[in-house]
Amino acid sequence: MRAFGRGGLRVGPVGYGVAALGNLYQALPADVWPRCVPAAWSAGIRYFDVAPHYGLGLAEERLGRSLAGFPRDEIVVSSKVGRLIVPNEAYAGERDAELFDVPATRLRVRDYSRDGVLRSLEDTLRRTGLDRVDLLLVHDPDDHHREALDGAFPALEELRSQGVIRSYGAGMNQSAMLADFVRHTDLDVVMLAGRYTLLDQSALDDLLPLAVERGVSVAAAGVFNSGILATPLPAQGARYDYAPATGDVVRRVLGIAAVAERYGTTVPVLAARFPLAHPAVATVVLGAESPEQVTRNAALAAEPVDPDVWAELIDAGLLRADVPIDAEVKG
Repeated sequence: MRAFGRGGLRVGPVGYGVAALGNLYQALPADVWPRCVPAAWSAGIRYFDVAPHYGLGLAEERLGRSLAGFPRDEIVVSSKVGRLIVPNEAYAGERDAELFDVPATRLRVRDYSRDGVLRSLEDTLRRTGLDRVDLLLVHDPDDHHREALDGAFPALEELRSQGVIRSYGAGMNQSAMLADFVRHTDLDVVMLAGRYTLLDQSALDDLLPLAVERGVSVAAAGVFNSGILATPLPAQGARYDYAPATGDVVRRVLGIAAVAERYGTTVPVLAARFPLAHPAVATVVLGAESPEQVTRNAALAAEPVDPDVWAELIDAGLLRADVPIDAEVKG
């Protein structure tokens, strides 16, 4: 278990990102989704990340139902602020247009104000049925930088100082704005999606050194870069950062796969373990749409890896030369 923020939270190497419980891409069968969280618990996962955005609140509802009966003090739950979920008064049978297979009976309204943060937390607690959320993250404020600084972060600081939450931060698909938030707020956790992976180490240039300097914990998400790193070899139609992978990306993954095979490991194992070597990274958050995937993901970080694999990837130009390699974590 590693420290996660400065509020006393601790997490294991793998957390479960539960977007799939909100029917990400496809609806989960009624006999599948209730088994995902119990499978995570059985595999040793104690950190669960959700957001109102996921399934227009459905993921929060299902996570809360799934966690009922488990000891709350042994679990870390994070949710997000920035998107309020409101009734769709004009609903006419359409489906959600933002990747989730749910009826559009609700709408997302961007709101990074103080009142928006407080309302979002109240709604999250109502949907989940939980007595508290441990960590709140400002969600994707790419086009709302000033609103987040002026509204959301002061509200989160207030909630943390009152003991309502233990930690706060931001979650984004970019590192530059997260680095700016680290400089200008007292956040203690960031969730970085897709920018510190086998295919993209750009966060080494801004966020990660700053996080070490400021004592900010990083949760590495999107480590499979939308799926292309989730299988031993790129699948037909594999996606990279939400779009079809280009030939150059596929060839790069094939190069990583060839090195992995020589060392008796796989691309998914390396993808899950790679971020954990950085001193700022506390945990890797992996999504899963079945109990079998949850169990597999939890095991990835425990797979033994020959430390020499990282040196060969660097020598082959498949990893940056300045990535930190921790033999204890890696091997």
